[in-house]
Amino acid sequence: ITLLAAALTASGMNWLLRGHPSMEGRTTRRHWLLPTLTTLVTGVTLTVIPTIPGWWVGFGVTAVIMLLVFAAEYIVVEPGAPYYPAARAGLTALSYALFLILISALRLAGIRLSVLLPAILLASGLIALRILHLDGFDRWDYPWAIGIGIVCTQLAAGLHYWPLLPLQFALVITGPLYALTSFSANVTGGAPVRGAVLEPGIILLLSWGTAAFIR
Repeated sequence: ITLLAAALTASGMNWLLRGHPSMEGRTTRRHWLLPTLTTLVTGVTLTVIPTIPGWWVGFGVTAVIMLLVFAAEYIVVEPGAPYYPAARAGLTALSYALFLILISALRLAGIRLSVLLPAILLASGLIALRILHLDGFDRWDYPWAIGIGIVCTQLAAGLHYWPLLPLQFALVITGPLYALTSFSANVTGGAPVRGAVLEPGIILLLSWGTAAFIR
C-alpha cells in the first residue's frame, strides 16, 4: 500500500506540474523525488506508531507535510518566483527531517541490518542528489550522492548493534549526511576548502553532541 501511495504521489506531482506555465515541455521527473520519498518515509513511520490516537495525529501531520512539499516543488520550477528562496530552503530542511524520521522509525521497528542498509543507502543518496540539484547550479551530482550514501550506510552498519536510542542513531547518521552535502555545495560554489568545511563541521559536532546527551 505504501508503494502504491508513493506511485500515486509521483503521478499527482507530474499532473500538477504539467499545468505550470514555466515547464515549457521540460521533464517533471526531478520534482517527483521528494514527494515520493515523503510518502515512503511517512508510510513507514505510520506503520510503527502503536496507538490509535497517535496514528491519527501522525496521519494529520503527514497530510500537512505532503501539501507543503507539493506547494514547494511547484514554486521551485521557476527560480524567479517570489517565494523561490523560501521554497528551496523548506525543501532542503524537510529532506533532512524526513531522513531523520525514517532512520528513527526503522530503528524503532527493529529492522534487520540486511534491510536497513539498502534503505539508508537509497534514502541518503537520493536526498543528497536532490539537495545538490537545488543548490542553484542545476546539476545532478551522482558521484557525490553515491559517496554520501555509502558513508551514511557504513556508519549505520558500524552502529547497528550499539545500544543507541532511535533518535540517537538517527542523529549520528543525519549529521554526516548534512555535513557532506553542504560541503559539496560549498566547494562547487567556489568556497575555499577551509571555509567550505566550517559550517558543515559545526553542524556535525552539534548533531553528534546532541545524540550523546539524549537519554
